[in-house]
Amino acid sequence: MNRHAFIALALALAAGTAAAEAEFVQTPYGEQNVLFEFYFDEPAKINAALYWIRAQRSPLLEAPYNQSPDFMNTVVVIHGTEIVAVARKNYAKYRDAVERMRYYAELGVRFKVCGMAAEDYHYTRDDFYDFIEVVPSAMTEIAHWQLQGYALITPRVLEKKHSIEEIR
Repeated sequence: MNRHAFIALALALAAGTAAAEAEFVQTPYGEQNVLFEFYFDEPAKINAALYWIRAQRSPLLEAPYNQSPDFMNTVVVIHGTEIVAVARKNYAKYRDAVERMRYYAELGVRFKVCGMAAEDYHYTRDDFYDFIEVVPSAMTEIAHWQLQGYALITPRVLEKKHSIEEIR
């Protein structure tokens, strides 16, 4: 291929690529068993992590999937500093997160707190809300659910340094 033909071909491919757009793919999602591991260095990060639950469940609740929450199995294991958000004495500070968790719990999401972490914070079962289950250990709980076929999702909550408008 001579040089002029190569340049013409490259320009034609570039023009075709520029006019194309991304394809939307409707993945045929089925029922999902999902395990979220919450382990954050700042308690307030639980607020952003709860959006991960919404992002996983909402598409399945809507068309074309229209799945019932009864067939969505979601477990959240809490064992970082965010444990303070589910202690009743801290309700005023973490009210929004608590009410979102309570809402998700009503939809069948199970929230579990690591008993070892609870001991580190000097919490007893009485310190937590009625939708919280205290388990012996986060690590053994995570292993248990993975062995039951649950997909592990560990939210990464990073500090936003730029607005979307600044970097778009």
